[in-house]
Amino acid sequence: MSIAADLIRGHTDTIILAQLLGGDSYGYKINKAIFEHTDNSYELKEATLYTAFRRLEEAGFINSYWGDENTGARRRYYTITQSGRTEYKRLKSEWESAKTIIDGLINLGSEQKLQNDFGKDEEQ
Repeated sequence: MSIAADLIRGHTDTIILAQLLGGDSYGYKINKAIFEHTDNSYELKEATLYTAFRRLEEAGFINSYWGDENTGARRRYYTITQSGRTEYKRLKSEWESAKTIIDGLINLGSEQKLQNDFGKDEEQ
């Protein structure tokens, strides 16, 4: 099952910051981890990923530096800052609140239908 991008849009920063909580990393590795953590059903587009890196760095939530690989292409690594950790906690809390509200709204109709259906069963 593919995850609809619309459900994730707006949470890219939170996802990237969450990945960086585990340690410094680079774009390809972060995107690969996201893909694997979603059972290969979601990955960020490269343009989205690097736009988010720029935005997060300009806001002071991450810093970047060039790696010193001896072989292959030189990689730009990203590290989360203390303000990035604080922002991650804020964004995660915001997500949890929104999730609770959405769960309630989605379940509202089904709970009402179940109650209506249950009432019909008792009338019979």
